Amino acid sequence: MGRVALVTGGTRGIGAAISIALRDAGYKVAANYAGNDDVANAFAEKEGIKVYKFDVSSFEACQVGIERIAADLGPVEVLVNNAGITRDTVIHRMTPQQWDEVIRTNLTSCFNLSRLVIDNMRERNFGRIVNIGSVNGQAGQYGQVNYAAAKSGIHGFTKALAQEGATKGVTVNAIAPGYIDTEMVRAVPPNVLEKIVAKVPVGRLGHASEIARGVLFLVADEAAFITGSTLSINGGQHMY
Repeated sequence: MGRVALVTGGTRGIGAAISIALRDAGYKVAANYAGNDDVANAFAEKEGIKVYKFDVSSFEACQVGIERIAADLGPVEVLVNNAGITRDTVIHRMTPQQWDEVIRTNLTSCFNLSRLVIDNMRERNFGRIVNIGSVNGQAGQYGQVNYAAAKSGIHGFTKALAQEGATKGVTVNAIAPGYIDTEMVRAVPPNVLEKIVAKVPVGRLGHASEIARGVLFLVADEAAFITGSTLSINGGQHMY
C-alpha cells in the first residue's frame, strides 16, 4: 500500500502538479483546498484524487481535516505545505488584515499541520515534510513584505523542525520555487512579467511539474539523509 500524502493547496497550480505526481508514484493523496468547490470537484473527478476542504490557517479546522483524512486513507506520512496566497502592496499602504492573512495562510499553516502530524510520524519512525517557500523569501521582492516574510519564515521553520525530527526518521526540507507558469504568475501584467523573465538565466518561467519532481525526490524513502535543506528551483534567478 502506498504512503498517505497530504498536499495543501493541492488542487490548483503547483499544488495540483504535486498531487498528481505523488499519485502517479503510488502515494495515496489527499489534496486540501480552501474555497473553490467547482475547481476542486473537477480536479477530483478528473484525477481520481480525494479532496478535502478546510482552512489551513485555523488549527481547529486543520485538526478536523487531519482526522477525516486519517479515517479515509490512514495517518499522514508525507506532508507538503504548499498553500499560499498573496496580498501585494507596498508597506505604507498595507493593512493589518493583508499582513495577517498572508502570514496565517502561508506560514502559520506550516505549524498547524506539522504539529498535527508530527506525533504519528515520530511514533512510526518515518515522516516526510516538504515546505514550499519562494525565491522571494530568499531575495525579497518589492511590494511583498508580507509574502517575503512568510516565505522566509518557512525556511527558518524548516531548519529548526528538521533538527527536532532527525532522530525519529522525520525529514523536513523546503523547496524555493522561482517564477512558475501558474495562474497566479499569469495574472502579473505582461510588461512586468517580461522584466521578470529577462532576469531568469534559463530564459523562461518554470513549470509546475519541475517543482513536483523536486518534491518526489525529497519525500522518497531513499532520501532519509536529506533534511534541513532548501532546494532552489528557479532557473538560476537567485543563487547562494
